[in-house]
Amino acid sequence: MKFLRFFAIAALLVASFTATAMAAPKSIKVATDATWPPMEMVDANKQIVGYDIDFLNAVAKELKIAVEFKNTAWDGIFAGLDSGQYDAIISSVTITDERKAKYDFTDEYTSIGQILVVPKTDKTAKTIADLKGKKVGSQIGTTGTMEVKKVVGVESKTYDEIGLAFEDMAAGRISGVVCDEPVAAHFALQKKEYKEKFKIVGKSFTKEGYGIVVKKGNKELVDLLNKGIKAIKAKKLDAKIHTKWVK
Repeated sequence: MKFLRFFAIAALLVASFTATAMAAPKSIKVATDATWPPMEMVDANKQIVGYDIDFLNAVAKELKIAVEFKNTAWDGIFAGLDSGQYDAIISSVTITDERKAKYDFTDEYTSIGQILVVPKTDKTAKTIADLKGKKVGSQIGTTGTMEVKKVVGVESKTYDEIGLAFEDMAAGRISGVVCDEPVAAHFALQKKEYKEKFKIVGKSFTKEGYGIVVKKGNKELVDLLNKGIKAIKAKKLDAKIHTKWVK
């Protein structure tokens, strides 16, 4: 009888531990590189704002959890996830096979493409290939940089922040910038000091999906976030967020 009682208690303890392990978190810490407007940026009040921020806050509201955002430089953002400094990354991260080999992603929550921005004085360039023999800027470690490096004869120049690439182009040090469409529109069409200097040329030449990144094997968090993503898409809240931030 004592033997059976022991196993009954053990079974209850295992069930209790499993239930606790599977319980949804009350809060999550999420990294973002807030230098990628309008997707994630720091406003005049030094608050982190943008499309991704509103999107994840909407997801968190559906899931009834809190989110703490941590502004983290892009060149160290994945290492921070590896070391457990935060639970996830939302920072305009394109879902790629290379990244999926190291990390898990949620479902795609929006899609974009890479596009080229050049000075308005350039009357001929329509593609990266048209800038052979010249320097083209992009943010280090992004799919924009990957696209620039594919073109033989173009010199790739990378930056820790995309804003620095546009500063260099304004100063005449580079001849083009490749980045995500919403970011290109922000700098070339909306930013006061640049909209008279830059133009977007051609059409987007990639099709990419953004996902929220978590540690490899963290299926519980991926499933939870996917539940929230599905909920806000069903309510079409993602369309309202897109209209607010992407012009």
